Amino acid sequence: MKYLLSLCAFIFLFSCTSQATNSKYTKIEYQAGACFGFCPVFKMTINPDRTAVFEAEHFNFNDKPSKDEFSKPREGTFTGTIKEKDYNKLIRLLDGLDVKNLKDKYGSRNITDLSTAYLRINFNDGTSKNVEDYGKRGSEKLSEVYHFIEDLRKNQEWTKVQ
Repeated sequence: MKYLLSLCAFIFLFSCTSQATNSKYTKIEYQAGACFGFCPVFKMTINPDRTAVFEAEHFNFNDKPSKDEFSKPREGTFTGTIKEKDYNKLIRLLDGLDVKNLKDKYGSRNITDLSTAYLRINFNDGTSKNVEDYGKRGSEKLSEVYHFIEDLRKNQEWTKVQ
């Protein structure tokens, strides 16, 4: 009986670790550019083991931002591990996008003060997809991914490293 229990525990542990390494995404990178207002400016890189780097420039932490923040130094570089349920939701959102078939560019520059989103996905087959979305309105599903990643800035635990 204890051998059977040990075998089950081994299989369970092995399946948990292999799940992260079997992701079809080897790197998920999102960057939010500046606008003429108080749009958060940052870059986040998420790996299949759920480790992440959050490079915060401006307007990421202050609930009442001001233009004075541009004269301050960047907010810093942070590391963390994305919660498993949040990582799994992100993967489901990306899977629902059919990432490889997205357009390379979305948005029109008729309005000059909107933020640009850059979504860069590396796949385990060696290919990658880069999406540039001026105004962050490429599609409803794409906007949902942007909002989800932007929320990760505030609902994960981050440790400042620089």
